Amino acid sequence: MTFKTIATALLIAVAVSAAATAKPRKHVAPACVDTPAVFSWHRFFFGPAPEANGCAPAVYEGGRYVGQDPDPNVRLQLRRDSDNEGFYHMH
Repeated sequence: MTFKTIATALLIAVAVSAAATAKPRKHVAPACVDTPAVFSWHRFFFGPAPEANGCAPAVYEGGRYVGQDPDPNVRLQLRRDSDNEGFYHMH
């Protein structure tokens, strides 16, 4: 046997064993449904209150949902801003 024959046989054996031990790929559905926001005046005044969609940790202040973000610094800022009530809070 020549070196090329041995190398080719070894390469084929490695490829076959790697393919045999590989796990089949599973399609993993996303855990959250992150849809783009669409502004609507009707929804702004009469629609349901915003709620967490599971894509990032939700922030609640005083039992009221104030937003969500994966960054802890942004979540802290959401809590701070909720004390000021902001533009969107209607009395």
